[in-house]
Amino acid sequence: MANGLDRDVAELWSLLFDIVTDGEKRLAGHFELHQLTPPQFYVLKTLSENQGECRIGDIARDHHLTSATMTGLVKRLEAMTPPLVRRRRSATDGRSVDVILTDEGARRFVDVQRGLMEQLRAVFGLLPDSERRDIIDKVRRYFSVFAQQFPTNGQ
Repeated sequence: MANGLDRDVAELWSLLFDIVTDGEKRLAGHFELHQLTPPQFYVLKTLSENQGECRIGDIARDHHLTSATMTGLVKRLEAMTPPLVRRRRSATDGRSVDVILTDEGARRFVDVQRGLMEQLRAVFGLLPDSERRDIIDKVRRYFSVFAQQFPTNGQ
């Protein structure tokens, strides 16, 4: 039994690794078409998920980056023509800086997200409904069991 388990673990690890590396390559190419790096896109995504505004320190923490690294990312997004974000001192805490998604930043995020969803839709559309649901259910179950066995810090 352990032999079958070891084989399955090795095969799943290989598949997950292939999914992640292939996904990273595809995402990087897609982001490049929109003149963004993956970390820049993740900043736009975080802002979009937070009604277009978030403290720079919170974004850094969410992405496991230092405030200095996040400041550099935000400055590059702010320096784009037109700017995708803008910064301002927090109205409630003068030591903090808020990052605000501009209209162009929101548009760029939606364009990138739409393109990614169209790719996934094209691939998933090749499968029958039952196979799509089966994939989703099994991936959800895997992540649920994994999260129960190995919870992440702070979650």
